[in-house]
Amino acid sequence: MKYRALKNTGLQISEIAFGCMSMDLTRKDNDELIHAAIDGGINYFDTADLYNQGKNEEALGQALKNKRSEVIVASKVGNQLRSDGSGWDWNPSKDYILKAVDQSLKRLQTDYIDIYQLHGGTMEDPMSEAIEAFEQLIAEGKIRNYGTSSIRPNVIREYVANSNIASVMMQYSLLDRRPEEQMLDLFESNKVGVMVRGGLAKGLLAGKSPEAYLNYKSEEIELLVNEMKKYTDDKTKLSNVALQWILSHSAVTAAVVGIRTKKQLNEALTYSESTFIERSELDDLGKILPPAQYQAHR
Repeated sequence: MKYRALKNTGLQISEIAFGCMSMDLTRKDNDELIHAAIDGGINYFDTADLYNQGKNEEALGQALKNKRSEVIVASKVGNQLRSDGSGWDWNPSKDYILKAVDQSLKRLQTDYIDIYQLHGGTMEDPMSEAIEAFEQLIAEGKIRNYGTSSIRPNVIREYVANSNIASVMMQYSLLDRRPEEQMLDLFESNKVGVMVRGGLAKGLLAGKSPEAYLNYKSEEIELLVNEMKKYTDDKTKLSNVALQWILSHSAVTAAVVGIRTKKQLNEALTYSESTFIERSELDDLGKILPPAQYQAHR
């Protein structure tokens, strides 16, 4: 496993990160799965208080309670669960963030969170309040760094310009190039790390049967996948090609891969053993399909 520096933090993060959202909490072997990931070199685990109404954090905390010093834990805040269990409401207020972190720390069985991310965001939010909350939590030692998990360029720009965010988590893949339009250069110039989610495009770039995705037709996806297959070999799976493409961008810190089973973990870990693909060849893959037309997020 290779590691990349999350600029301005001193953290070295594994290129392949463990996305905990996919975990099946009915399974009894999640501890074993997470320990195997650590043994394979993965040191970054991403969860959120919203996932499984907090039970996802609990499962991760249980698995890591004797391995906390070996890993980097990221969680998220901003979606307040309703007391009647009917859903959640967006709440990025300072008061809520300061209260929510204590519950996350308890569930995670830790006294600090390495990266605490605002789980969404709109231009109508009290951004200065949220920033004050995160800075206060750093001063109190409850978090080490903070960031956002967002797809809205205008919101992200505000945090880059007015806060000390260390990272942004966002969707990026060969089938979703939106971050290239306005964001990746901004992050790189401001030393903000990018934690990529959705890099396998719901499995379409890992061998799942082609189907429409965003504005691409299934036939277009099949065309791209067939070109990707030219770079596969005994050491290199289709998913490895997709992840190499993501990680070839210097703004990207890590690809967060949703992992549910030992088979999925093993495939994610094969990335570090895959055959190196030249940057020019990866660039060519990015030219197979025309840019998709997206509905803008403000």
